[in-house]
Order: sequence, then C-alpha cells, then structure tokens
Amino acid sequence: MADDGSTAAHGRPWADLPRELAEHMRPHLDEVADDMIEEIRTRVREYDRPGDGAYSGTLRLAVERVLHYFVDRVADPGHESGQVTDFFRAIGRGEAGEGRSLDAMQTAMRVGAMVAWRRLSAAAVRLGVSSRTLGAVGEAMMLFQDELAAAAAEGYAQARAAVAGEMQRRRKRLVDLLFADPPATLEAIADLAAAAHWPVPRTVAAVALGGRGADARQPAFPPDILVDLERRTPSLIIPDPDGPGRAKLIDRALSGCLAVVGPTVPVTEAARSFHWARKTLGLVERGVIEADGVVRSVDHMSTLILFQDEELITSLARMRLAPLAHLRASQQDRLAETLLAWLQSGRNANEVAMRLHVHPQTVRYRLRQLEELFGDQLLDPDLRFDLEIVLRARALLSEGSRGPVIPAAKEAVGDAAEVVTFRR
Repeated sequence: MADDGSTAAHGRPWADLPRELAEHMRPHLDEVADDMIEEIRTRVREYDRPGDGAYSGTLRLAVERVLHYFVDRVADPGHESGQVTDFFRAIGRGEAGEGRSLDAMQTAMRVGAMVAWRRLSAAAVRLGVSSRTLGAVGEAMMLFQDELAAAAAEGYAQARAAVAGEMQRRRKRLVDLLFADPPATLEAIADLAAAAHWPVPRTVAAVALGGRGADARQPAFPPDILVDLERRTPSLIIPDPDGPGRAKLIDRALSGCLAVVGPTVPVTEAARSFHWARKTLGLVERGVIEADGVVRSVDHMSTLILFQDEELITSLARMRLAPLAHLRASQQDRLAETLLAWLQSGRNANEVAMRLHVHPQTVRYRLRQLEELFGDQLLDPDLRFDLEIVLRARALLSEGSRGPVIPAAKEAVGDAAEVVTFRR
C-alpha cells in the first residue's frame, strides 16, 4: 500500500468493515461486557474490588461505553468519538487525583481488548467473515484502544499539571511566610507547610542565588527543598542542612550555580538566614569574597561583620589612614600593605619580608616611613586594632575591585575623606 497518509485520515480501517457486522454484534454486547469485567478483575489486582459498588459501577460503565461506541463506529465510520474520549480523559484525571499511575488502567484496556477480540474472532468464524475483514476488525480495535489510551493520558497529564501548579503556588507562599518580617509563628508555618506537603524541620538554611544561578538551566532540586526562583533574589530553603550527607547533597544540587548558603537557624528564623545569605552574595558579586563552588556564610563571618556598616568603616578609615592622604596612590598601596602585614605578623620585620616577598631592608625602610607618618599611634593597642580593621577591609576591596580602591591622593590632608574612602 502506498504511504499516502494514515489509515485514520482516509477512514480506514473502519470503512473496510461491513455495516451489517454491527447488527450481529449488538445482541451479544452484555455477554462480552461480563466476560471483559471478569477477566479484568482476575488479571488486574487494582480492579478487583468486590465490596466497592461505586467502583464496580464505574468499571461496568466504562466497558459498556467502549463496546457500544465501537459497534456504533462499525455501523457508521463517521460516528463522533467525543463523548467516549471525554469519558476517558475524565478517567485519566481521576487516576491522577487519586495519586495512582495509569499502569493499571492501561493493563485493563489491553485485557479487555483481548477478550473482545477473542469473542469477535469466534463470531467471525461462525458468520463466515473473510480474513481481510477480520484483519480490519483487529486493526480498528487497536486504533480504538490507542485513541482511548491517549485521551486518558491527556486527562492524567492535565490533572497532574494542575496539581503541580497548585502545589508550587502553596510552596511559594510558604517561602514568603518563612521570610516574613516579623517572623511567622510556628503554628502558622505548620498549617501552610501541611497544605504544601512539606514536613516542618527543626532547622533550615536559606540559599541566595546570584545571576548565573537564575539565568542558567533550572537545577533539579530534591523535593524537600523549597524553591522560589521568581523572587528578586532567587532563593531556596533547605531543611535539616547539617544532617548526615546533607552538605554533599546541597553541593551537588547547586553545582554550576552562584549560590550562597546562609547559617543554620530554627525554622522560625529562616528570614535571618536569608538576610545573611544575601549579604554574603552581595560581597561575592563585588569580588570581596571569592566564589569557589557553593559559598557558606558561616565561613566568612568576620568579613560580614567588617562590611556590616560600610559607612562606619569608611569613617574609621578616614581618621586612621589620614597620615597616608598626601602620598601618591602607589605609595599608599605599598605602605598600607606593609603596615597590615606588620600588624598581622606580631610586628616582626623578617616575617613581614617573607609575607610580602621583599628584602628585609626594604621592609625596615617602609616601617621607618610608617613610624614617621603615624608616630605614637603605632604604640597604642586600640589604635593598632582600628588600623588592622580598616586595612583588612581595604585589602579585601583591593582584591575585589577592577580599579584602584583609593583614588589618587590630594595634596591637603584635609581631603583625606575623599582619599581613603572604601566605597567603589
């Protein structure tokens, strides 16, 4: 046969069936239905519910509708299939609503078709139906079965999509509730969590995702992780983040994303974890904190404290680094680097030389310059502490910035506020 389109498109195989065959079938439909139901119950465990009258009634209704439609189609190839396919779409939606798969229903359809074919074959022999006609009947049955299976699958997919969409909406509302300010009560969280099918954990950690995490393909997160990628800062909530194996699971789930995991907190304090995750993410995006895989806020607490109030640290820098204000930018950089190394190494010139990979004599020359610039300030422990704070912040910003952190120095010391500002 030439490949000129599907048989269904040309009315085949239904058009090849003798119309009178339908009249021979009609008187036996009740018997065929009984045989089909018995065989389905015997071979498909899910359909063996003798005490469930409603379910038995639905099964019989489905079988009878299928048989009557098939015979009507034999009698009239143009007979509309809308009602029976709508019925099977509804069955598919019902199976999804009950949380079952379509496996049992599809098995039942195959068993029913086998019984019907067995009865039709026997009747065809008695009626002297030709082998060509019998083949057309078999083909029509297979096409019909495929049509009903497709309708059921469509209804099933629609219902699953609707359920998934509603569940996702509930989970997003739960994320909003967990990040609320002031924090929600544990009772309110538990109520919404139950509706979202999310077991309430004792502890959580929030995750803030950067631009790369939001723009890249959506990772496949485990079902117990709450996800909202539509927030201004795409975010996750991870239950029991410190449990056995959870750290590795988190790293795998966030592989390829720019992701910051906030500190572990009680579930009612998820907003606090998210606050610190976002703060850390901001420093990562500025280059202050290096992103090497998944970043965890708890590994950078001192940096977070240092940058908690940048205006305050800038004001402190204006005061403590004022002696450097009249120097050229390159001189500022060398002396600031030397002073920080000196403070960090217990004021040991030889160790400073090793840290900076310069000759000890060079270090001693720079230290004499610093003594001249800062004078007795370097003898005061509190001032040395202030200097180390601002110099650490300066070093972090120097590593993260694309250009000079401190602009070229002005001649007047009074312009130090402009010279030593840390903000880019």
